[in-house]
Amino acid sequence: MSMDFSRRGLLKGGLTLGCSAAAYPLMSKVTFASAPGDNRLVVIVLRGAMDGLAAVGPYTDRDYLAMRPNLATSPERKGFDLDGRFALHEDLEALMPLWRAGELSFVHAVSTPYRDKRSHFDGQDALESGTEAESGGMTPSRDGWLNRALSLLPGAQATTAVAVGRDNMLLLDGRNPALNWSPDSDLQLSPQALQLFEMISARDPLFAAAAKEATQIDASLGMEGGPAKRVDARSLAALSAEMLRGDSRIAAFSLGGWDTHRRQEGTIRKPMNQLAAAIGELKTGLGPIWERTAVMCITEFGRTARENGSEGTDHGTGGLMIYAGGSLSKAAVYGQWPGLRASDLFEDRDLMPTDDLRRHAAWTLRTLFGMERGALERDVFPGIAMGQDARIFA
Repeated sequence: MSMDFSRRGLLKGGLTLGCSAAAYPLMSKVTFASAPGDNRLVVIVLRGAMDGLAAVGPYTDRDYLAMRPNLATSPERKGFDLDGRFALHEDLEALMPLWRAGELSFVHAVSTPYRDKRSHFDGQDALESGTEAESGGMTPSRDGWLNRALSLLPGAQATTAVAVGRDNMLLLDGRNPALNWSPDSDLQLSPQALQLFEMISARDPLFAAAAKEATQIDASLGMEGGPAKRVDARSLAALSAEMLRGDSRIAAFSLGGWDTHRRQEGTIRKPMNQLAAAIGELKTGLGPIWERTAVMCITEFGRTARENGSEGTDHGTGGLMIYAGGSLSKAAVYGQWPGLRASDLFEDRDLMPTDDLRRHAAWTLRTLFGMERGALERDVFPGIAMGQDARIFA
């Protein structure tokens, strides 16, 4: 069972220390788990549905330019050529050195089985549960595929999880232990409150152990006895790198802001810059471990092929996966490109999915951690057929 310690839950359970107790950060959207081996995996969930057609624009597709007179990404405007077919959005420019080094790749036209309703909540549930969506005939499970994957790692144990934010990550929910972490940005324990808190928590060994671990993490992050660190994409990545340099092998966190219905050219800048900063911070913070690391960025669905009347895009279907890390085999844009003619679109509006996002996630787990293929298809992503390896990793 996931170790789910929330500040609100602790207070509701009868521990009345006011704001002091609330300062104990024991729940988050960034989670770490220890696992045997030297490889590392970072999963970044991009909440709000990233526009993959903006991030990596198919600028040689004439229909693309016609559908997006204001939002098309191309080397001539708002972009950098990748391979003669696709261009990287200008706000991801900081990732171009990774592309040139063979440490950045993309998979276009992917999706989960979720279709039609285009709800963020349902789409994210399908993304993180890794099972069929309701519109596909099944209700998503209430545990996450990354949590289920932990059962395939002999000797794996939950360890420190670090995140900031109040949203829960279904991705790591489940019966396999995972400790979540979320430091508050404006609450500190005074020495007197800390002493009182320790006295009360000593009556509960499990809670006392968690509180001690929280205090130790605070100290390791330089958060004890001073102002709390600012929580942003870069700090989440720095914390992730710090944990992955230790016993942790798997980290997951989320970045929001990708819902760009209006004035997308302006609103997409912040999340793209945050994503680029997070990946850059991971590379810097991991140092030589970067060579054994894969960063996998996933989002609940793509956005409409055509820009709307507000110079934005609406909820779509086919989307984009982003991979980074020293473990990649090369820089490439993978995937079977479906085209953007009206007859090629899904429901005459969306990029047609040509591959299952879960299939690539399964191959990522198999390649990095040697997980057995049958167990991945049966237990982690029930019913998925992994098919042929795209060989994203060396």
